Amino acid sequence: MPEFFTQIGTFISGSFFQSWALWALTNIPGFPPIIQTVHILGIAVIMGSGVLLNLRILGLAVPSQGITEMTNRVIPYLYVALISNLVSGSFFVFGRPTRYFNNPVFAWKMLFLFGAIMLTLYFVSMHRKKAGYWEQDNRKGLARCIALLSLGLWIMVSLSGRWIAYLEHLQYPIWSF
Repeated sequence: MPEFFTQIGTFISGSFFQSWALWALTNIPGFPPIIQTVHILGIAVIMGSGVLLNLRILGLAVPSQGITEMTNRVIPYLYVALISNLVSGSFFVFGRPTRYFNNPVFAWKMLFLFGAIMLTLYFVSMHRKKAGYWEQDNRKGLARCIALLSLGLWIMVSLSGRWIAYLEHLQYPIWSF
């Protein structure tokens, strides 16, 4: 792991953020499954809206709606879900920072997430700059490339999110006899 990444985990350990997250996770009845459910529902909305938009750009879904209309419909849900996942995920990361910041899969997840968000922001900013920007013939190829890359990144975010716990188990197996 890069040193700065593990230093973030060390910095958060014992901080107010960790105390606050641990207090919420241990003292609010039913909070861990509730916040995890919120996180999973956020993932579903992100995948649903992001994948639907990318499939529309590729011409594989909802051909009756234009890219502009689809973008205007799904992007607000994507933004709300991203904020929801930032809040819900922070409880777990702040609660056990060294578990996450010492795990290389978490670093990969953050890298994939950053790339997916940047591609989405680029796509939306160009869309907002000029209506129908991505529907012009000379930009359809670029839009399809962005959609394919975005799909791959969102899938990798989801897969790496699931692998965070599994890598920890594989690296530090608990033997029971």
